[in-house]
Amino acid sequence: MSSTTKTTTANGEKYDGFTDEERGAMKERAKELKRGARRGAKADTEREVLAKIAEMSESDRVIAERLHTLIKANAPVLTPKLWYGMPAYARDGKVVCFFQSAAKFKTRYAVLGFSDEANLDEGAMWPTYFALTELTADVEARIGALVKQAVS
Repeated sequence: MSSTTKTTTANGEKYDGFTDEERGAMKERAKELKRGARRGAKADTEREVLAKIAEMSESDRVIAERLHTLIKANAPVLTPKLWYGMPAYARDGKVVCFFQSAAKFKTRYAVLGFSDEANLDEGAMWPTYFALTELTADVEARIGALVKQAVS
């Protein structure tokens, strides 16, 4: 591919390089790192996560709030923090899982993602991202089990 090749997004728009949403996420991450360096380990990162969740659209906020509660209940060893402007949950400073709202990158569904820090290895292939459209009792039970496994 040449450097002038254009990429098409899911909604048919053309762009070169990073989308506005991707650039925004990178800028948020840079701010997070600067803020973390200034305040040290004493920061109340959960308050920042809850504030970010409160800013979300209603459909994303409902899922994010419930997900926050589920993760805290099933993996109390994880610390909430912001990661690229998204609610994330870390162990020893390393992100284990995160929530990406549908609005963040203008997608049709929200995502629960797990990093390579999560203990989800299963054979030669396993899922690390899960689309979320609503949190039913069955979905919540599955998320709870995944989060527990991720930190085991």
